[in-house]
Amino acid sequence: MTLRWLAYLGILILTGAGVTSGPASASHGRQLSVQEVKGALDKAHSLREKGFILVDVRSVEEHDSGAIPGTDLNIEFREMARRHKEIGAGLDDHIVVYCQSGKRSNVAQDTLMELGYRNVYNIRGSVNAWLQAGYPLAGGRR
Repeated sequence: MTLRWLAYLGILILTGAGVTSGPASASHGRQLSVQEVKGALDKAHSLREKGFILVDVRSVEEHDSGAIPGTDLNIEFREMARRHKEIGAGLDDHIVVYCQSGKRSNVAQDTLMELGYRNVYNIRGSVNAWLQAGYPLAGGRR
């Protein structure tokens, strides 16, 4: 994990900039905008050394149709409680989850937080917002 990304996340948390738990959200976890995630990916030395684990919680079929660049793995949101150890994260590591619209990733975020992970972020609007911002998807299959 890069210290720069951890510091960036710390600043977001402390200042509250871009970190909300929207009123329509079932989750009480932290949310990141697609611009914040894209900025962090662009600043990373490599997509493998970005300072957080990026998890697509959509179905395998959806994932195979395209994923946010830098996605580390695909675990369907319904399987998160059973398969969370595949993420390979410690309870204090930073995990960012996304789906198509943000609803399933809210569920996955809640599940991970209930399992004791303390730094779980949901991408607000997920793939829909990513595409709406004009950002490309990469090939899936992870």
